[in-house]
Amino acid sequence: MASRGKWSSSIGFVLAAAGSAIGIGNIWRFPYMTGKYGGALFLFVYLAAVILLGMPVLIAEIALGRFTGKNPVGAFKELRPRGLWKLVGYLGVVTGVMILSYYSLISGWTLGYFFKTMTGSLKNIATTTTPGIFNAFAKNFWLQGLLLAAFLFITGYIVTKGIAGGIEKACKFLMPVLVVIMLILLVRSLTLPGAGRGLEFYLKPDFSRLTPRVIIDALGQAFFSLSLGMGAMITYGSYLKKEESIPAGAAWVAFLDTVTAVMAGFIIFPALAAYGMSPAGGHPLVFHILPVIFDRMPFGIWFGMLFFLLLGVAALASTISLLEVAVAYCIDERKWSRKKSVLAASGLSFVIGIPSILSFGNMKFFQKLPLINVSFFEMMDFVWGTMALSIGALFIAIFVGYVWKSSNALKEINLGAKKFRYAWIWSFSVKFLCPLLILLTLLLLLIH
Repeated sequence: MASRGKWSSSIGFVLAAAGSAIGIGNIWRFPYMTGKYGGALFLFVYLAAVILLGMPVLIAEIALGRFTGKNPVGAFKELRPRGLWKLVGYLGVVTGVMILSYYSLISGWTLGYFFKTMTGSLKNIATTTTPGIFNAFAKNFWLQGLLLAAFLFITGYIVTKGIAGGIEKACKFLMPVLVVIMLILLVRSLTLPGAGRGLEFYLKPDFSRLTPRVIIDALGQAFFSLSLGMGAMITYGSYLKKEESIPAGAAWVAFLDTVTAVMAGFIIFPALAAYGMSPAGGHPLVFHILPVIFDRMPFGIWFGMLFFLLLGVAALASTISLLEVAVAYCIDERKWSRKKSVLAASGLSFVIGIPSILSFGNMKFFQKLPLINVSFFEMMDFVWGTMALSIGALFIAIFVGYVWKSSNALKEINLGAKKFRYAWIWSFSVKFLCPLLILLTLLLLLIH
């Protein structure tokens, strides 16, 4: 049986878990979702979702993982060997692989645009030409396949090195680099002439635009951002030593993740406003608009390279955690070696990622799927990146609150913490607030 490994320190766990949470979802997905739903309104609902739902589920997942020492499937089987609860674990593993398939494609775009910026091919461009440049880039099937394979290979290589020697070591380097690059871009964006209009868009909410779709997408973004509902934090929690504090670790992870997402908004929206560009650019937002912004900045080529390097760094930290969910399952349940598990999971993700590549102009069927009239890529992001995570988080909260029972979970939570001062708030949230709000949001979405 392959060795599972442990985090060597609490800072290693925090940086690795924060790396899982802080990803391209914060810097690519969060800004375009915020732009799509009116700026400050989405930001407000997202922050509420992180505090009210994200934090309680995050603590629950870490506790579940550490208590059982297992992957998502093994964790549910350990506590309830009979019954259907293990299906929640299987949902997490499948969700991780599905998200990895298209998430790695976006991650590959960061590599492509980093080299485009570095070679000067994005110099002297205008807002009218960047969509065409992106479309030609995204339609290149062989290039996209190569970039997808390259990112999965890099991710797989790190994961094969194990916990302390691979994932933890990589995140200890990647996370500080991420913070430094973001701070540089933040200062540059806020000092642009006209940046104030972007700040107003980002900070002044219009609650008349609030709809169930805004709520469910903000909820999904909170879970997507914190890597919840897919078993990533159950898996990472299973490598956590008993003497480490779960509440402190979870608080740091949520804080670093949320600050990064908010910072991304402060980078992008002031810059968009400064150059008179629309924030509602959809999922290619950063690739359509930011090359123009960088081209018009002093030393823009360097800022552009830093930004796309930032996206790549953030993406890698998250793809590592997505792959590790499936790898941990294969090691624990299938008794495979780590190397075999990495090859199988990353290979499957590559195959599933091919239809997402075809969504960008290579085959009409995948550009607009019958009946639902959205691309395969958009369908994957909504089904797996929003709905599956929300459903997974719902069942995890119910399981921890009522099946394992919150009182038993608190015994595990208190092992490394001197005293969990917010125990009763957490227990109330997991048993009542989280299930009720998630279920209500899902029902409202179905009604509308």
